[in-house]
Amino acid sequence: MEKELRLLRRQLSMTQNHLLAAMKTSLFPVSPTDSPQLLPETPAPCSSQKITDTVDKCEVIEVGIVCAGYNSTRSVVTLIKSILFYRKNPLRFHFVVDVISRKILKTLFDTWKIPQLEIEFYPAEKIIADVSWINNKHYSGVYGLMKLCLTQVFPDTLKQVLVLDTDITFATDIAQLWSMLKRFKKEQALGLVENQSDWYLGKLWKKHKPWPALGRGYNTGVILMDLRKLRLIGWNGLWRSVAVKTLVTHYWTSLADQDIFNTIIKERPELLYPMPCQWNVQLSDNTRSELCYAEVIELKIIHWNSPKKLKVKNKHVEFFRNLYLTFLEYDGNLLQRELFGCNYSSSTQDVPEVSRLF
Repeated sequence: MEKELRLLRRQLSMTQNHLLAAMKTSLFPVSPTDSPQLLPETPAPCSSQKITDTVDKCEVIEVGIVCAGYNSTRSVVTLIKSILFYRKNPLRFHFVVDVISRKILKTLFDTWKIPQLEIEFYPAEKIIADVSWINNKHYSGVYGLMKLCLTQVFPDTLKQVLVLDTDITFATDIAQLWSMLKRFKKEQALGLVENQSDWYLGKLWKKHKPWPALGRGYNTGVILMDLRKLRLIGWNGLWRSVAVKTLVTHYWTSLADQDIFNTIIKERPELLYPMPCQWNVQLSDNTRSELCYAEVIELKIIHWNSPKKLKVKNKHVEFFRNLYLTFLEYDGNLLQRELFGCNYSSSTQDVPEVSRLF
């Protein structure tokens, strides 16, 4: 098993190196040192600064995911494999699920028998009424709004959580992302990567009227969420009041919870912790993600945030697709390696009650 893991790590590393080399060649066909005029004069669009904060090897990393229906369940399996492949810490997954996804995921984890992994299921049907009043045109439907409710869905004992969309793929150890929570200043409660399309600039087509956002806006496919701070500021009432007020003029959300998160950040920018762009490389329609991965030395998370998914138009999509397909085809039973030195048992349980928000 260890031999297969080493071979896969080598394959994934080569895939990423090929992408970065191809990207830099397309942007700099002549060596930048030979042609200084090709170098950007403005600062890089994102930071490639290394994460120096350490995570104790036995610290449990908390991960929250809304997963409902066959499509989301199918994509979340690839996400889970990519997390488990690189992880070096115990994990606790918090899944907000419908009946279908709970059955599939429970069977999956019962089959894999992954050590140092805890699974908790929260019933999505308990909170549908809390978000179904919002007119949402995004393909994710009502489930695409449920991340707004996590301060109430998750227990008060859960203080911080990494909130992930199902359509992302990790290319590094999730502990690096978790460690960034230690960088939050006093009021910062939401860690997000800047949106890599021009959607929130309102210039994609005539009469395009996106929800208010700070600058280019921020993508909610990857969120560092400090639940304790959000509860202290009355998050449930805050997002609801912002949604009610903005729906009067905008009538519906086009990008589900992301529209509401962005309008809140526009009004309360002190809540935002801006994350480096490589932690959410977005392969959406109208994306400008190549401005990110041309400037970094390592990609961290790939986000397939287009309804076209693997068929999205991107001149480097083949490299990203190879990463995704590698984990899609990977045998989850090969992820059963022990984390030595950590006395942490595995379990799967349901959290039966989710209190109503309002």
